[in-house]
Amino acid sequence: MNTDTNTGTNTGTGTGTAAGTGTGTAAGTGTGGVPAPAARVPGQAAPDTGARTDEAAALIAGARERIDDLDARIIGLVRERMAVSATIQEARITSGGRRVNLSREMEVLHHYRDQLGKPGTALAMTILELCRGRV
Repeated sequence: MNTDTNTGTNTGTGTGTAAGTGTGTAAGTGTGGVPAPAARVPGQAAPDTGARTDEAAALIAGARERIDDLDARIIGLVRERMAVSATIQEARITSGGRRVNLSREMEVLHHYRDQLGKPGTALAMTILELCRGRV
């Protein structure tokens, strides 16, 4: 399967815009780097789903659309969290404090681990890294 790498601009909740990238099929891309659906031949399951029947391919395609929508919402929420975190950091630094509050970060790590298990810790670390801003 041929793939093209596409770059787009996605605006999220909060301030500013962020560049987004996506990988699409040779059939082209939709908006924001989301792959456009590939043309299907009637009677053949879509090869990009890995399904062997039209019914399974249709179910997978619908579920993937839902995942794409959820991912867009998650990215928007992360951007919003980044903006709120920047406000907190600015207030902390302006008042003479440090940019990062390690005890608060530990609370966040524990919360994600408690809710999502061990992989939640890695997710929380990534979110915290995004929200710390640039050093």
